[in-house]
Amino acid sequence: MDIKNRPSLNNSKNILLLRTAALAMFCSLTSSFMSRAEIRLPQVFTDNMVLQRQTDAPIWGKAAPNSEVTIAPSWDSLIFRVPTNGNGQWTTKIKTPDAGGPYTIAIACNDETVTLKNVLIGEVWICSGQSNMEMPLAGWGKVQNYEYEIAAASFPKIRLLQVNKNTSAIPLSDLASTAGGWQECSPASIPEFSAVAYFFGRHLYEHLSVPIGLINTSWGGTIAEAWTSRESLMQMPEFVGQMEDVISKPETDDVKGNPNRPTVLYNAMIRPLAPFAIRGAIWYQGESNADRATQYRDLLPLMIRDWRKTWDNEFPFYFVQLANYMKRQTEPQESRWAELREAQLRTLRLNNTGMAVAIDIGDADDIHPKNKQTVGERLALNARALTYEEPIPYSGPIYRSYNIEDNRIRIVFGRAVDGLRTNDGKDLRGFAIAGPDHIFHWAKATMADENELIVYAPEVKFPVAVRYAWADNPDCNLCDGTGLPASPFRTDDWQK
Repeated sequence: MDIKNRPSLNNSKNILLLRTAALAMFCSLTSSFMSRAEIRLPQVFTDNMVLQRQTDAPIWGKAAPNSEVTIAPSWDSLIFRVPTNGNGQWTTKIKTPDAGGPYTIAIACNDETVTLKNVLIGEVWICSGQSNMEMPLAGWGKVQNYEYEIAAASFPKIRLLQVNKNTSAIPLSDLASTAGGWQECSPASIPEFSAVAYFFGRHLYEHLSVPIGLINTSWGGTIAEAWTSRESLMQMPEFVGQMEDVISKPETDDVKGNPNRPTVLYNAMIRPLAPFAIRGAIWYQGESNADRATQYRDLLPLMIRDWRKTWDNEFPFYFVQLANYMKRQTEPQESRWAELREAQLRTLRLNNTGMAVAIDIGDADDIHPKNKQTVGERLALNARALTYEEPIPYSGPIYRSYNIEDNRIRIVFGRAVDGLRTNDGKDLRGFAIAGPDHIFHWAKATMADENELIVYAPEVKFPVAVRYAWADNPDCNLCDGTGLPASPFRTDDWQK
């Protein structure tokens, strides 16, 4: 304002004009300051990130209210413009090219620009579950050959996002991550990252030759219902009361700090990631639900569908079947872990799913077996075959059907690539057979055809059911011609 031409202070009307002008100037300065500090992006958008290739990738955040945000990716000349609402929120989609980079993404509003640097375009996977997914290369994990693996982990085109542990009774809009966001994979960044996720991503990178983004959101000792939304859990009557308790008492210590309450991990560690563009998800969990294996038959498919609904995307979902663990039994008996594996096997009926069998690489004395390399590789085989359509074996033999033939039972398998074998060259082990008395006896099994076995036992004159590897820690050795192990199974559905 020109001082020489300022209004007379003796005139009340001029005083009002002066105050109005001063307020306008203050608001203008305040608005300018806020605009310079208002561009805020969720933690999933940082330097070093990977965006899913060849898609319309959602991007969102906050900026100055009722203004316009422009997004300028360096891979082409397109500029995307999107208005902000009265709260400053905005969301749009940007078209991504084929794999490549590094690129930048400039996001501007008014006089402020935030530039995301060292961005790659490639394949993005969410990696979730409980402790066997969380298990880091070093730290408390110390996986097989961890010192060598860490020293060799120089893969700048593999990027890592570690989601911090958190719980919430309501869905959150953002999350926290270690190191402020995405990191390049290196001997410095990999030691505390998920070993299964890393070995999965490394295998994909070595075979696809494209950048890989891995988002690790896992928490040891947690139950599947904690990773599932309230809306989906309300479809299962056994969770309705628990959900009402979580919603009605959200600030209690039991809800705020307990990761084993229904929906609290979904709200804090899954929902904030959506709708970030991903290729798919991998999952290693089930130990904490083993005492409710029958319920898991419905719960795991429900959770998978729940995540797909959250992303509005029928993305691939690959999971690990529980490994062998605990004391080996000398006689056939019931097993909760075997029932949980059966629930996982049944989940393959859900579209676009795959399973990595780990019945041969567990540890009787350690619920966290050290061989995470093979787990990651078997998950990656599923992805390479089913998602990326490579003509490769990806699953060991899967039980299909049986026929009773006099005093023997013929078992038919699917996915027996190159026929049925044993992984040690010895006679088949791990089979049990029962008659109408429902008492199981160890059985002999012989190869009958490329994908069929004959199972029998002298003690069972009229057999009605067969089980394979039906134990916490079974002694079993069936595989296909490529060495991939057969999944445990049973032909009966008898209750204990």
